[in-house]
Amino acid sequence: MTEPQARDHRAGDERAKAELLRYLQDARDALLWKLEGLSEYDARRPLTPTGTNLLGLVKHASGVELAYFGDTFGRPYFAGQEPPAWWYTRTAEPNDDMWATAEESRDQITGLYRAAWRHTDETVGALPLDAAGRVPWWPEERAEATLHHILVRVISDTQRHAGHADILRESLDGSVGATRASTNIPSGDKTWWADHHARLEQAAQAAAAKP
Repeated sequence: MTEPQARDHRAGDERAKAELLRYLQDARDALLWKLEGLSEYDARRPLTPTGTNLLGLVKHASGVELAYFGDTFGRPYFAGQEPPAWWYTRTAEPNDDMWATAEESRDQITGLYRAAWRHTDETVGALPLDAAGRVPWWPEERAEATLHHILVRVISDTQRHAGHADILRESLDGSVGATRASTNIPSGDKTWWADHHARLEQAAQAAAAKP
């Protein structure tokens, strides 16, 4: 590769990284936004039969970023310090990264999430997209992955959990919206939404009644 070609490759790499990080940041911001204005109880309480809760989603997303962009690329966040009890390398109970104990404050968990962002962004800034890493908890025969692959994987995971958070928050107090800047929701009033809900219910019943 000639030097001009190398420069073009690096420039393309940086543009791609910036775009990928933008979509990741959108999902990060949404997860934290869905916590705003909630009581300690509502932020933590289980809202599905499997215990899904808003603060637990943030805790889980923190661990995902710290592990995938830390340990995978030889940049461990907890190097030289004791990781939390729920960290994947420790003996822990199933699902314990998906909920917050009474001793864990909301500020602790959201602070760790913001620290994870910084750690991720530093890793992405330091490495090319084709940098190879090794995911310690994947099967050995397929443990290798590029930074590009990990970025896409974590964006997908975080956006999925942001969608979970949308539904959980709406079930708590009716708050909806994709992002703070753009809700992506029609601007109907309560009457419009009640009529819309009734229309959908009627359509579902009509479909169910068909032979």
